[in-house]
Amino acid sequence: MESGKRIIISGGGTGGHIFPAIAIANALRKLDPATKILFVGAKGRMEMERVPSAGYEIIGLDVQGIQRKSIWKNLMFPFKLISSVIKSISIIKNFKPNAAVGVGGYASGPLLYAASLKGIPYLIQEQNSYAGITNKRLGKKAKKICVAFDGMERFFPAERIVKTGNPVRRESVNIRGKRQQAFKEFGLSADKKTILVIGGSLGARTLNTSVITDLQKIIDADVQLIWQTGKYYFDEVKLKIGSNPPANIRVLEFLNRMDLAYAAADVIISRAGAGTIAELCIIGKPVILVPSPNVAEDHQTKNAKALVKDEACQYVADSKAVNELIDAALALVNDEEKGKKLSENISKLALPDADEDIAGEVIALGGS
Repeated sequence: MESGKRIIISGGGTGGHIFPAIAIANALRKLDPATKILFVGAKGRMEMERVPSAGYEIIGLDVQGIQRKSIWKNLMFPFKLISSVIKSISIIKNFKPNAAVGVGGYASGPLLYAASLKGIPYLIQEQNSYAGITNKRLGKKAKKICVAFDGMERFFPAERIVKTGNPVRRESVNIRGKRQQAFKEFGLSADKKTILVIGGSLGARTLNTSVITDLQKIIDADVQLIWQTGKYYFDEVKLKIGSNPPANIRVLEFLNRMDLAYAAADVIISRAGAGTIAELCIIGKPVILVPSPNVAEDHQTKNAKALVKDEACQYVADSKAVNELIDAALALVNDEEKGKKLSENISKLALPDADEDIAGEVIALGGS
């Protein structure tokens, strides 16, 4: 294999895009330590901090997405898009990549379009079960489209699709043999059932409201709860439940050790982002998904229903969660037969080597 390929990875905006991008970069370096990698992100978005902290160089584009709630904010959109394409062409001229990768997010579109203009082969990593408008358009000229769900030939040329799965943070899914350590970490009992609620780093209002509404039911059932509220809602939750929560409840703004949280859980309640689903498939525990309705093209609902089709999760609509979620979780945590079936089915969907498989496709692309 030729040493020292030059690869651009573009995209970001959320952890769901950034973590897979970094995982792909790490896998590229693992395949060939001489690989030179440049990230291209959007100015002001979280990738501009997270990527350098992972040890990679990043250049920011002054680009934004369509603002669905404000027509006025969209006035600058075409100008920023054109300037971002022009800057992307300049980046490509200077870096001279062998290939480009798009992981989704605002910066991915301009960079990959510029790559197509300059004759640079590119790969799209489509995370969701339903492709967005930008990726559908870019997919027409993509050399490879790496996907995580079946049926993606609805959106892309079938002969260019490779089912790799979504890259995950390997340290987060390495839970083998950690259950006792997990209960010690959280100060909980290994003899009691435990529900884990995760709403992402920023949090999920519906999940938090559902738990607050029925917290007494959890306490009365003598079930333990590890509750990650997210940054936006932590203070509000602490105010509502008081400074001394019940002994069975652990309230945290952020989970620094996702592996231990997963290891302790008997049932997991989560949103339905593609990256999170990829982790949950590898974890292989009973899951209740409550998709966020506030994402482009309702991706999360489509992701969740793809798992429901395989009887790999329970699904509760966001609009019904406050009334139904905790009852469903308590019923599931006590139904061993159903929990076992869900665990077996979600485990069948796991693709743990997605980062290395995608990296292999990128290296092959760069040599073409």
